[in-house]
Amino acid sequence: MVKRKRIYTKDVILVMAASFFFMFSTMFVNPLINGYAKSLGASSAFAGIIVGIMSIAAMFLRPIAGNLTDRFSKYRLSFVGGVLIVVGVIGYVLSPTSSWLLLFRLINGSGYVLCTVCMTTWLAFLVPRAHVGQAMGFYGLMNALAMAIAPALAINIYQKTGYRLAIIASGISACLMVIMIQFVGNKAKPQNINKSQAQNSLLHIKIIQKNVLPIAMLTTLFAFPYFATQADLVTYAEEQHLNINVGSYFLIYAVVLLLIRITLKNLFDTVKFGTWFWVSVGATLIYLILLATMKNNFLMGLAAAFMAVGYGLMYSVLQSTAMLLAPISEQGLASSTFYLGLDIGMAFGPIIMGFVNDLLPAKYFYLVQLILVPFMILIYLHYRTRLNSAIRHH
Repeated sequence: MVKRKRIYTKDVILVMAASFFFMFSTMFVNPLINGYAKSLGASSAFAGIIVGIMSIAAMFLRPIAGNLTDRFSKYRLSFVGGVLIVVGVIGYVLSPTSSWLLLFRLINGSGYVLCTVCMTTWLAFLVPRAHVGQAMGFYGLMNALAMAIAPALAINIYQKTGYRLAIIASGISACLMVIMIQFVGNKAKPQNINKSQAQNSLLHIKIIQKNVLPIAMLTTLFAFPYFATQADLVTYAEEQHLNINVGSYFLIYAVVLLLIRITLKNLFDTVKFGTWFWVSVGATLIYLILLATMKNNFLMGLAAAFMAVGYGLMYSVLQSTAMLLAPISEQGLASSTFYLGLDIGMAFGPIIMGFVNDLLPAKYFYLVQLILVPFMILIYLHYRTRLNSAIRHH
């Protein structure tokens, strides 16, 4: 690959690939864990808690990971994170009951937190500041592809092999991530911090990067329907007796997202936040209505395509804006604040919609989520000056 303005160096490519594998590992388990927990004897509510507990734990661990990332080598923290993911996944495969599943979900979640925060910050560390938008765009694409391909593969493999054998694929993916980061030359050690300073500053932990707060709130609202769909689409289609090929939903999403990213790649460092925002809000409205009314594969495919615009595109824009709104010394904290928003959506999407599913008929599953759209618009309008200034500043 050509070292164009030295963005895509060997280290950058390795970190991007490693981030794909750890995200793939986590997202592969997500659509299976609900059914797997039930097959081990969990009730619907307890299964929902097992799905969500990883993200709830992540919310508490995020700020710690963000602070650690600004003070220690990104390589070391990523390595620890990767090992924890591997242990968690092996635990899933060997779990005799659903309560054990809860424990290994927490271990997996701890590793996932360290990796997400470290990898983003590591990448931002490796590229020139003027190209953070483009690099984050491709990093976001790696994440988004993993988020799309992994659930689709998981559903298809599980249907042929059952839960335990399918989940082994997630473990292999996590191992590949651990192996890959061994070859990155620049370990991204923080500059000019000695041990006593690191220990001192750990006593003054910041919970969030305040400039990035509106980004975290928007990330939660955009992520909520995505993760509710990831956890419940299979059961939704069954309860509605829909004759559709659910396994291909996230693959269609991935292909459309890939096309969007490649077509628009040069715009991510120049187009203001607001433009992306309005396009994504419109697409979110459309895909929720399509999912609520779909009767065939064509409408399902259309919903997946609009979800790629509504969530997939916005994910990368939110992530790169978070990095650009924060000072260089707080990139780890900015990253952890962005992911905190993602965790809340990932945790409460499946949990809240699990309860809604028990209270209301399945046909209302997506219509209820339309209530999120006015909140997105209110937050944007309140913070629009700050959000649109990210591109100007940089």
